[in-house]
Amino acid sequence: MNTKRSTLYVAQAGVIAAVYIVLTVIAAGFDLASGAIQVRFSEALTVLPYFTPAAIPGLIIGCLLSNLLTGCALPDIIFGTLATAIGAFGTYALRKYRFLAPVPPILSNALIIPFVLRYAYGIPGSIPFFMATVGAGEVIACGIFGLILLHALLPVRSIFSSLTTVGIRQ
Repeated sequence: MNTKRSTLYVAQAGVIAAVYIVLTVIAAGFDLASGAIQVRFSEALTVLPYFTPAAIPGLIIGCLLSNLLTGCALPDIIFGTLATAIGAFGTYALRKYRFLAPVPPILSNALIIPFVLRYAYGIPGSIPFFMATVGAGEVIACGIFGLILLHALLPVRSIFSSLTTVGIRQ
């Protein structure tokens, strides 16, 4: 991997991580970033692996640091980051199917985060209820805002194209 591409890859991952953190902190300020009903605006960024593999480490690092900065419980830091990682890799795997880009993060968060809410935070309620509420928040964040972001970036996707052969190959 040449130095120019390596630098671009790291820079894109870093910018994505920083934007994820800022959006999560803003959502936390409105009490939307955690709990049984949550809409993390930052989750819209989980469609970015559609454009570049640099988004994968950016999302993972952004989620990890966001969870640390917003005072999440250790299981949330671990499993929340894992859910975002699974979603990011899944989006990258489905990059040939634009409208499926938000499905992996929606599913991974709807299946993993309810257990965190119930067992790490002791929030009263059933796992199926939490799956519905977390899933609804993810549909809003990833399915609606994420697809809006994806379609807004389509005309300028060439800024990401120089990374298609960097890191994770297509």
